Amino acid sequence: MAEITLLAVGEAKAGYEFVYQGGAPVCRTCPYRHACLTLDAGRRYEVTRVRDVTHPCALQESEAAVVEVRPVARPLVVDARSAIVGSTLEVARYPCRRIDCPNWSVCAGPLAPTKQRFQVQSVRDEPAECRIGRTLKQVEAL
Repeated sequence: MAEITLLAVGEAKAGYEFVYQGGAPVCRTCPYRHACLTLDAGRRYEVTRVRDVTHPCALQESEAAVVEVRPVARPLVVDARSAIVGSTLEVARYPCRRIDCPNWSVCAGPLAPTKQRFQVQSVRDEPAECRIGRTLKQVEAL
């Protein structure tokens, strides 16, 4: 069964990718919240199909289309010993201030997840650079 949610009509196109941020306070009283708030906050999704149904959305202040979505793998850097295809890892932002590091945005910056579980889909062979000396690998994870 496909995962569904509601997106603003302007964003409701096959192939559109987004990171689900979770519900807003205005969503608590929405009659469509059970269809809309079903995704995992912090995960990246891709629209696979747009259905011919729209509903009013108080958050968007416009019409929202019903869409089918699928999770999309995202790049992460993890401890090299844990980088095993098929393994499930709990990943969180690392407390690092070295913003000059090429991996800072996916390790410690705003693109890094806040304590979430992922399944490793693929692992790059070469080690990921770390300016504070951690032994890391870059992975693609769902």
